[in-house]
Amino acid sequence: IAGNIYEAAEKALKAGVDMDMQGDVYRRALVQLVREGRIPEGLIDDAVRRILKIKFMLGLFDRPYVDPERAKKIIKCREHLEAALEIARKSIVLLKNDGNLLPLSRDLGSIAVIGPLADDHEAPLGPWSCLGDPKDVVTVLEGIKSKVSPKTKVLYAKGCDIEGSSKEGFDEALRAARESEVVIAVVGESRDMSGEAACRAYLDLPGVQEDLLKALHATGTPIVMVLMNGRPLSISWAAENIPAIIEAWFLGVQAGYAIADVIFGDYNPGGKLPVTFPRTVGQVPIYYNHKNTGRPPLPDVKWTSKYLDIPYTPLFPFGHGLSYTRFEYSGLEISPVEVGANDTVKVRFRVRNVGDREGDEVAQLYIRDPVASVTRPVKELKGFKRVTLKPGEEKTIEFTLMLEDLSFLNSEMKRVVEPGEFRVMVGSSSEDIRLTGSFTVKDYVEFPLM
Repeated sequence: IAGNIYEAAEKALKAGVDMDMQGDVYRRALVQLVREGRIPEGLIDDAVRRILKIKFMLGLFDRPYVDPERAKKIIKCREHLEAALEIARKSIVLLKNDGNLLPLSRDLGSIAVIGPLADDHEAPLGPWSCLGDPKDVVTVLEGIKSKVSPKTKVLYAKGCDIEGSSKEGFDEALRAARESEVVIAVVGESRDMSGEAACRAYLDLPGVQEDLLKALHATGTPIVMVLMNGRPLSISWAAENIPAIIEAWFLGVQAGYAIADVIFGDYNPGGKLPVTFPRTVGQVPIYYNHKNTGRPPLPDVKWTSKYLDIPYTPLFPFGHGLSYTRFEYSGLEISPVEVGANDTVKVRFRVRNVGDREGDEVAQLYIRDPVASVTRPVKELKGFKRVTLKPGEEKTIEFTLMLEDLSFLNSEMKRVVEPGEFRVMVGSSSEDIRLTGSFTVKDYVEFPLM
């Protein structure tokens, strides 16, 4: 729509684009456009005024410059490192833990820490970490060494690179695995493989990492797999064959300590997936809040919406995350069950820790509008709460739904709530629904567009 930078700048500014990011078009073109009379100075002043207003609202002019001496005291101070550790711990998701392999004893005779990300100081910083210093990062290997008993022998082998086809490091990794009681395999993506300009056509583990996992699995030594990645990966083989899998994302400078805390049970993982993991890239896009279909999938009926070669369900659903303890849900109460135009809906239930460890549960509230003038999702997340429970402890959780929380854009592009039944689903993930109920909205209500 523009043949050169001058046309592009003119069209963009007149369309209300106040700031040109990275392209440098405004700096190069606007002066000439003003001289030629194609853009009035007042239009530029208006754009600048709006930008400055936002900066004032954000408080950027209250303290425009950093005090270097204060920065030295604040950056990486004890309080900030403690916060970074807590954030990292809470972000970890336990995807699988067959046979309660985790947590490990810190008194094991030998542990093999293997993988291209096991001692990587850069990946935990993640993309767009900018001035983050890899020297500040605690790696998984360093975190594990800090946790185990003095008698525990920790063997390390890189095994392979994150990308590439070389298997030269396999032999060293396999020797370490055979000499150890357990393998901690740290695999995934480099930080540059996520974020801006980092799309992938395939979601498998990059390079020969899955081949490394298969070779380690063949030794018979139990494996704990730690994933570092910025997107859902298709790890179907690992999910079927590796007994314990930790999703660690890119956890920052305290990554190694946080992961070790989970591996050895000093912290009970309670994180939940904010995305859906596909079995294979062929399932993408895959998400929990999809629309209904005229032929819902039925395992034993061919002419329905499913695949011939894989299950139609995700590998790990949205909201999934395990714990070293167990939680029971009970006592669902919905009030009122007949909802008027000015009412709010209270959804109340109880969660009890029925295991033998203190742990966090993230209780999730989903809603479905089964009949509407336009198709609605099969479920929508409307709330979640994270609670910490000691063994045997029970807490009541309550969500408040405003009528606007149930609204949608109808075919006339009006934000409305239509009368009818709304189904309530409460559970531990989008697929692990523990309690169900319903309420009925009596009135048609229209809301202003934001």
